[in-house]
Amino acid sequence: MKKFLTIKLLFVAIALLAGVQTHAQEEVIDTTQFVVVYDYQCTTQNDAGEPIVDAMEVVVQVGRTMTKSMPWSQSSLKEPSLEADGKFYQETYLHMPTVWTGWPEGQTTSREMIFPYDFEGKETTPEIQWTLSDDTLRVGDYLCQKATTTFRGLTWQVYYTEEIPSSAGPWRLRGLPGLIVRAESGAHTFVLTQVLQQLEPITYKPNPEARQLSYKKLLKYRLDTYCNKQYAKNPNYYLPEFNELIKSFPNAQLTVLKQYDAVFLDWRPMLTKGHVYQPLELKY
Repeated sequence: MKKFLTIKLLFVAIALLAGVQTHAQEEVIDTTQFVVVYDYQCTTQNDAGEPIVDAMEVVVQVGRTMTKSMPWSQSSLKEPSLEADGKFYQETYLHMPTVWTGWPEGQTTSREMIFPYDFEGKETTPEIQWTLSDDTLRVGDYLCQKATTTFRGLTWQVYYTEEIPSSAGPWRLRGLPGLIVRAESGAHTFVLTQVLQQLEPITYKPNPEARQLSYKKLLKYRLDTYCNKQYAKNPNYYLPEFNELIKSFPNAQLTVLKQYDAVFLDWRPMLTKGHVYQPLELKY
C-alpha cells in the first residue's frame, strides 16, 4: 500500500508539472489533399532487457504546401473508446513527435513532450539526399521503387510509389517523386496501411507553455534524456526534485486500465517503467 501511495503521489506531481492548459486559438494553415496512415514498429527491449516490439499508428495529413505527421491519438481519426485509451498509452513508449513540414514556410516545426514539459523546435527544412534505384517491389496495391539515404546517422531503405504523386512520407521522411509506402532502418519500420481521400483542415495551435529551442538543441536534449541507461527502469530518473515537490500537491484522478497495464492521471498516460529508446536521429 505504501509503495502504491508513493507512486500515486508521484503521478500527481508529474501531471501538475506538465503545464497549464492554454486557450490559444488553433490556426488553420492548410487543407488536406488526402490523409495517410502508417503502421510504425520499433524493435527494442523492455526494462528487464527482454526483446519487445512496440507499435503505433502515424497519421500524415498531406496538404497543398505542407504536411503534418502526428501520432494517431493527435489526429481526427481517434475515437473515444477503451481500445483507444490502450493505443494512446502504447504511444508513450515511442516518443513520436508531431512534425509540421513546411510550417512556417521553408521550415519544419517539431513538438513533443519530454516529461514534464512540452518542447518545440524549429529548423530550416532539411533536404534529404536520396539515391534512387531501378529496383521495384509491390507493396500492397502499389508498385514501388527503391531509394536509400543516410539521414542524421541512420541509413534508410524506402519504397515509394509514383501512383500517388506526393513527396510526403511518415515522420520527417520526404522528398521523393512519389509517396513513401515503406521505410526501414535498423529497429524502425513504417508501412503504409491506409490512404484516405478526405478533406480536413491542417492546424497548428500555439502553445505558450512549450519551451522553444532550436531543433539542434531539442535533439540533443532528447538524446541525453532517453539514451541514458537508467531510463528504461526509471523514466523519471532525471527529475530528482520530485521527492520534495510531491509533498505540495493534492490528489488528482488516477485511472488504472488493467487490460493494458496502463496508468493515467487526469487522462494523461504515465510511465513507471520504460523501454530502451531507439533514436530516429543520432545526430544533427
